Amino acid sequence: MFEFTVLSTEGRARVGLLRTPHGMIDTPVFAPVGTQASVKAVTPDQLTAVGTSLVLANTYHLYLRPGFEIVRDQGGLHNFMNWSSPILTDSGGFQVFSLSAKNEIDDDGVTFRSHIDGSTHRFTPEFTVDVQNNLGSDIIMAFDQCPEPYNRETNERAMARTHDWVVRCKSAHTRKDQALFGIVQGGVFPDLRSESARFIADLDLPGNAIGGLSVGESKEELRSITKLVADILPSGKPRYLMGVGSPADLVSAVSSGVDMFDCVLPTRLARNAAAMTRSKQMNMKQAIFANDNRPVDIECCCYCCTNFSRAYIRHLCKAKEILGATLLTIHNLHMLHDMMKDMRNAIVAGEFGSWKRAFEDNIDL
Repeated sequence: MFEFTVLSTEGRARVGLLRTPHGMIDTPVFAPVGTQASVKAVTPDQLTAVGTSLVLANTYHLYLRPGFEIVRDQGGLHNFMNWSSPILTDSGGFQVFSLSAKNEIDDDGVTFRSHIDGSTHRFTPEFTVDVQNNLGSDIIMAFDQCPEPYNRETNERAMARTHDWVVRCKSAHTRKDQALFGIVQGGVFPDLRSESARFIADLDLPGNAIGGLSVGESKEELRSITKLVADILPSGKPRYLMGVGSPADLVSAVSSGVDMFDCVLPTRLARNAAAMTRSKQMNMKQAIFANDNRPVDIECCCYCCTNFSRAYIRHLCKAKEILGATLLTIHNLHMLHDMMKDMRNAIVAGEFGSWKRAFEDNIDL
């Protein structure tokens, strides 16, 4: 049910096609984050209209609320959220470590307190696979430990646990209609990253992810580690860089051979009155937009930009109208999907190098 085919390459950058039980995904692809089985402020129809082919939901949050049994009994995530295209679920590992006020990590798993009511719960690799099996997503992630990036001793322990846990996840995973991806860890340390990438690659899973980045490291470190790991991971499997979504970071990672991305950035910025363009972010609450009748992005053809002015969007944001968040979410997601499509076209045409140089020349620093 799963097949990844590389269709075209230019340097390290490549265009591919990922087959899943719920449809084909053109890569490179950006996936909006629907943490609680909902991409905030937009409907499934609106997601489809802006070009979304893959969404992400989160195991930790759905386990706590409404509970994976309820999602299972409602026919799985696709039926529950009325989304017929592919879904990827994170294992919840990052949230266990980042959201919990207190957690106890051991070699078997993690005991943590719910951020909702303080109740105690335990995640093991086997349990997170079982939860994701019941959620019914197309792509599931192995349980991993995502530490802060700069302490070597901490990253050595976390990497060893991550390697042990992915083996346990692989043994526990039995559904043939779900693809299990492993996750590379190792902080900012090139030798640890190389070791982890080789270990994950040798497991021969349907896909491989680069985790533990975009968590406080520098842009230079993000990009150098991404390139290092992507060069080691097998070319015949999709490569997924977790938690990255700025235009500049996406372009850089695509040029290093990464195929899949997710990030809360476009939707979170929209809820905070910020519009994304390929060259900059725009604070739509600024007074300079109060009587500006131009679209948010004069080069964009999304529903927001073809129907409403900057003046109206500013008014909605200042008045805290929900429609403002919806329209800016539509714009931000459309912009990223359109940029990914342009990169795919440029790679196929053998023009990605010149496309990337023009993109970098236009960035407003």
